[in-house]
Amino acid sequence: MSRNMLVNFDRQALADFCRARRIRKLSLFGSALRDDFRPGESDFDVLAEFEPGAIRGIGLDYFSYGPDLEKILGGKVDFCSKLNRYIKPFVEKESLPLYEQV
Repeated sequence: MSRNMLVNFDRQALADFCRARRIRKLSLFGSALRDDFRPGESDFDVLAEFEPGAIRGIGLDYFSYGPDLEKILGGKVDFCSKLNRYIKPFVEKESLPLYEQV
């Protein structure tokens, strides 16, 4: 796989998803960007950066974001918005933005 492996997802659907949830940047990281990615078995590791104050008060709706993204990306999604401080630099270095607010 290459960093361009996700060419077949609906970019408009992804942009709509992000705007509706006030996500300013959505990035892919992990095995989906490496040669060991196995479609149908590996998941998509996704990091969301929200607008300031956007996740305050969303409650349990947050837990639907991964399944909602699965419909757009076409595979299991591991959705997160906060990373362990020890792995954060590595993820930020390797991540591939799928959506960025303009």
